Amino acid sequence: MSEVVTYNREGTVGVITVDYPPVNALGHAVRSGLLAALEQGLKDSEAKVLLLVCEGRTFIAGADIREFGKPIQEPSLPEVMNVFENSDKPVVAAIHGTALGGGLETALGCHYRIALSSAKVGLPEVKLGLLPGAGGTQRLPRLTGARKALEMITTGEFVGASEALKLGIVDAVDEGDDIKAAGLAFANSIADEGKPVRRVRDLTDKIAADQGSDVFDEFRAQLEKKARGLFSPFKCVDAVEAAVTLPFDEGMKRERELFVQCMDSPQRGGLIHAFFAEREVSKVKGLAKDTPVRDINSVGIIGAGTMGGGIAMNFANVGIPVTIVEVKQEALDKGFAIIRKNYENSAKKGRITTQQVEERMALISGSLSYDAFKDVDLVIEAVFENMAIKKEIFGQLDAVCKPGAILASNTSTLDIDEIASATKRPEDVVGMHFFSPANVMKLLENVRGSKTSDEVKATVMAVAKKIKKVGVLVGNCYGFVGNRMLHKRGAEAMALVNEGATPQQVDKVLTDLGYPMGQFAMSDLAGIDVGYRIRQERRNSGEDVPLSWMDKLAEQDRLGQKTMAGVYRYEEGSRKPIPDPAVDAIIAEFRQEQGITPRDITDQEILERCMFVMINEGAKILEEGIADRALDIDVVWIFGYGFPAYRGGPMFWADQLGLDTILNAVEKYHDDIGGDQWKPSALLKRLVAEGKSFADL
Repeated sequence: MSEVVTYNREGTVGVITVDYPPVNALGHAVRSGLLAALEQGLKDSEAKVLLLVCEGRTFIAGADIREFGKPIQEPSLPEVMNVFENSDKPVVAAIHGTALGGGLETALGCHYRIALSSAKVGLPEVKLGLLPGAGGTQRLPRLTGARKALEMITTGEFVGASEALKLGIVDAVDEGDDIKAAGLAFANSIADEGKPVRRVRDLTDKIAADQGSDVFDEFRAQLEKKARGLFSPFKCVDAVEAAVTLPFDEGMKRERELFVQCMDSPQRGGLIHAFFAEREVSKVKGLAKDTPVRDINSVGIIGAGTMGGGIAMNFANVGIPVTIVEVKQEALDKGFAIIRKNYENSAKKGRITTQQVEERMALISGSLSYDAFKDVDLVIEAVFENMAIKKEIFGQLDAVCKPGAILASNTSTLDIDEIASATKRPEDVVGMHFFSPANVMKLLENVRGSKTSDEVKATVMAVAKKIKKVGVLVGNCYGFVGNRMLHKRGAEAMALVNEGATPQQVDKVLTDLGYPMGQFAMSDLAGIDVGYRIRQERRNSGEDVPLSWMDKLAEQDRLGQKTMAGVYRYEEGSRKPIPDPAVDAIIAEFRQEQGITPRDITDQEILERCMFVMINEGAKILEEGIADRALDIDVVWIFGYGFPAYRGGPMFWADQLGLDTILNAVEKYHDDIGGDQWKPSALLKRLVAEGKSFADL
């Protein structure tokens, strides 16, 4: 008997207990232990019903990530569940915490399920480029019907216990907090009532109703838009369709075939890298685990614009009071109206209740004076990119804020050390770069200055987790990690258009790679004026930033989606970019002014120049220690800039492509085009010479 799974009897209930911290993952010891405990329960003549329950904070939370990438040792989970389902004694699964992936599949292999009201269930395998491979695609639709099963399996989203009860996934919900007591009571009721074994595989009413329906074609059509370029969501649809159209055993064989196809897909490697990188990024190099973290119980924000309001929502969402300061009451009122509208839109979509709208709005207050910040624990400045204004603000914050308050800038490009120089407490100054829209985007790029204390670094990383962001700690330089690389790509995209490409050709190459939008559509979304201000700021500081046709767009008030015209034009109520002949004329005029004769440019050249310039810059960022690891860069780009997660991030993608291929192209463009952006990174050259990859660093 495995020590992680034990069997004992309480009255007439045989109790199978899994105790495999931290999350009772389905490792080999658990799988073999489950079989051994079940066998003991079946032989126990006094046990009328068997109960599967887990110790600790959760039911089985999924596969054992320590076994990822390794050959599976027998018994496999499908084998274990087959034995459980074929038990001639009723088996009850008692769920607390989460039952995810193989955990939910384990519960579905039992005959009855009870959950605490706080529990959640789901099949998130699609997020790793896989599909549920232990009967999840065959059993779940027999309980919920195909539509809800497809919704859960193709998105990987969880449902709470009350929803699971409505859907038929669980048979009972207990409002208490003692899962074993709830499970025993339910198991005893099964025994007392003489309820029979009820195998999910034998339930056919729900799937019979789906036979001949167009639900599968409907979902495939939806996925063409929502999951463009992804492999596994479509295989999930195929698997659920097999549950409806094939006998159970044949459906299980089909699920296995499709699971193997997903396993063999290169997307799985990228998604699993992204999965681990998201978790690893919170471990900051050189920052001790026991570094003290300051309490953040109140927050101040400067600026009630789109960014400031979005940042405020993140804190109100987790119950932290926020004070927003603006220079004019009109700006404050406008900002609060937008925040309320955002919350009310969420309520209309059923994401929050109308009561929660009011609760969150009550946590956000406004002021026209910095004196409102005298007691807050953290202030985040969110005004536009102008160093002089930011330094003036931080000087005032230094005078007003209490000792120990963290002073943060939401700057996307500017020098944190120069901002900190306006204060007498540079150790308390840090960058907290949110991404727009700040209430939606998951990335928080935390920027350490040269004097930022370890305590402040640890605190802002903890804040990221608290407000449900993916925090990445990076070093201080122009543009940090994300925008430094983005600006190289942007400059190259501009050069390509100058030389003869169209903005839509450049954008299509990037969306074909898997980005949700291209360089120029993204500029329209962010606002043409944002980039224009950054270029003007650089010009004002003495940098040689050449004029561009994008400057002309800004000067003509073509600022992107917000003015219905930018690089593209837009129609009322639509975000779809439409090519505009007026912009073609502006580009043609610019080429003529610059003496450029346009040429035909291939998609391959666009791909190489836009992407390889980023990889080369990423290598320089690693050389300089701005990012500690390649995975830090990957996480920034996946969660902040829409790099396709199934490609694993730009540095992981570069490894897959081959660093020698990238170096050869970089050296070619350096010879042909010149410029620092194409000067090969010393790190890139070294890795190629040594036959290593970014993953080896």
